[in-house]
Amino acid sequence: MPLDGNGTLLPDELDPYSAQVVNAFERVGPTVAHLIAFTADGKPKGQGSGVIFTPDGYVLTNAHVVAGAARLRASLAGGELLDATPVGEDADTDTAVLRLSGSGLPHAELGRSATLRVGQLVVAIGNPLGFQCTVTAGIVSALGRTLRSRSGRTIDSVIQTDAPLNPGNSGGPLVSGAGRVVGINTATIAPAQGICFAIGIDTAVWVATRLMRDGRVRRSRLGIAGQTVPIDTRLRRFHKLTQTGGVLVLEVPEDGPAASAGIQRGDVAVALDGVSVTGVEDLHRMMTAERAGVTLPLTVLRRTELIEVPVVPRES
Repeated sequence: MPLDGNGTLLPDELDPYSAQVVNAFERVGPTVAHLIAFTADGKPKGQGSGVIFTPDGYVLTNAHVVAGAARLRASLAGGELLDATPVGEDADTDTAVLRLSGSGLPHAELGRSATLRVGQLVVAIGNPLGFQCTVTAGIVSALGRTLRSRSGRTIDSVIQTDAPLNPGNSGGPLVSGAGRVVGINTATIAPAQGICFAIGIDTAVWVATRLMRDGRVRRSRLGIAGQTVPIDTRLRRFHKLTQTGGVLVLEVPEDGPAASAGIQRGDVAVALDGVSVTGVEDLHRMMTAERAGVTLPLTVLRRTELIEVPVVPRES
């Protein structure tokens, strides 16, 4: 190893890959909390991770980490032990918000999951098996995955990564090389190796703002399962569409609003109520409680035709 002018040992230079991992950990590591859930009689019932995203102690984590807990405690990287109060949880997206008892706390910068690219470096930080503030690294393996939540609802636009996760990583941040949180780690496929999933931060933030405002998420629903897909350039030009993507309809349950309206598998939704739909997250944001019971025009590409279908969302 090289020495400085005084003969002091200098560290090796970091290669670009290592530099990004180190940067992500140094920026976000201090904001990661080790969460312990207790039963009413004071016994530990589970543990997980969370990330502080505001200086006044709001924490993003998974709903399944905090579900059914009578009391929650958070341990920070600096050794602080703080009480955590549930603000709200949404089982449909496996997202929850807590409030820590401290103030002036370190907090992470949030990025955008919509701008992620397959192959991009990502870093997972959490407390696997109780080993506090552990970092693993990998890449974005795929985007636009769907994942069945514990409530039975399908979570769309999930990030697939090969950054290794273990029990206890749930609720911890998935971080870009720039040091911004782009997802909340949520699940692995147990028999597999390197197939892990995170809720996109765009979805998590949308849910968190409603939990912080109302304590719960009120929604309407169309009754489809879909995936964000690109729109063929020729179709875009022919129909004079300005967007590059839409929502491919994968499933249409028979008793849902979309089925009643005549929506079919293979349709690509491009607008709802006159507003462009570029992906699944656009539809999620538009499915507010105020739209339940209101007839709305849903514009879809059906093979090569652009058609408008009246649909009446129902409250979820």
